[in-house]
Amino acid sequence: MKKILNWEEARNLCQSTRQQGGVVVTTNGCFDLLHKGHVQYLEYARSLGEILIVGLNADASVRRLKGPTRPLNEAADRAYVVAALSCVDAVCIFDEDTPAEWLQTLCPNVHVKGADWQGKQIPEEALLKSWGGRVHFAHYLQGYSTTQLIEKSKGTP
Repeated sequence: MKKILNWEEARNLCQSTRQQGGVVVTTNGCFDLLHKGHVQYLEYARSLGEILIVGLNADASVRRLKGPTRPLNEAADRAYVVAALSCVDAVCIFDEDTPAEWLQTLCPNVHVKGADWQGKQIPEEALLKSWGGRVHFAHYLQGYSTTQLIEKSKGTP
């Protein structure tokens, strides 16, 4: 099955899932160096519905969000690795700094954010509510982050 989809293909997958009574779950991120925290997060997100579609920040978007030395892996490679996970049904790449336009195309039932977002303003929340969607927070696994892995690889504690 082809799992790296363009937005139209992903929208069609969402529509057919909803027509069959299924719940569409989305999440997004850079997923630069895939680690245990990412996998647990994605497995949890998938448990909330029938399909999980991951929005992946394009390279320019990652640079704007994380700085000029990121991403370490280009978008096509990151998408391939995330799509290889059995809990992920599809991956889409988006260029914007937030997934708002992508979410508006897919209209998921549930959009998952990490618990590190709890209590913060989530730009996409009002958009999700406009079609009856909601934000769900997933547990954040302490000690696992791409930034920590990069620092560890440099020998920085």
